[in-house]
Formats: sequence, C-alpha cells, structure tokens
Amino acid sequence: MDARQIIIEPIVTEKSTVARESLNAYSFKVKPSATKHQIAKAIEEIFSVTVLAVHTIRMDGKLKRMGRFAGRRSSWKKAIVTLKKGDTVDFFEGV
Repeated sequence: MDARQIIIEPIVTEKSTVARESLNAYSFKVKPSATKHQIAKAIEEIFSVTVLAVHTIRMDGKLKRMGRFAGRRSSWKKAIVTLKKGDTVDFFEGV
C-alpha cells in the first residue's frame, strides 16, 4: 500500500495543537485498515522524520438529523504520532 493512501489528512484542532507544541505529537486521519507499523513507515517516508510512537483510535461516526430523518456519519480512524525531539512536520508550521 502506498504511503499517501494510508495518511488521509492531518487533524488541526486546539487539542492537537497543544499536543504538537508540548509533546511533539501530530494527529492524522488514516485509512481504517492501516496498522501502527504501516502508519509509522508512511509518516517517516512522506515527511522524512523519525517516529517514536503511534497511538490509534477508532472514532465512531456522529448521529446527525435532518428534520425527521436520522443518519450517521462514517466512522474513521485517528493516529497520534510522536516524533523524535527536534523533528517537525513542515505541513503544520504557521498553523
């Protein structure tokens, strides 16, 4: 599987920004079938950094209503990647 197919998009929230600044941990939305090893390898390949740890979380889709019709958003997988001290992901700079 290609590295760019595993990493879908970065997650930029207040909580992820605090984690990035204090713990050097970055959050990404990833393919649900990806393993921790595949995620670490993809991050190292795309951003040329050293990954120390990967934590994954399965996020349930939220229940949404439109009038009397109820539906559910898709479930997805989040990865929190901790990098070696001094390494940064250039994508997040200036955000």
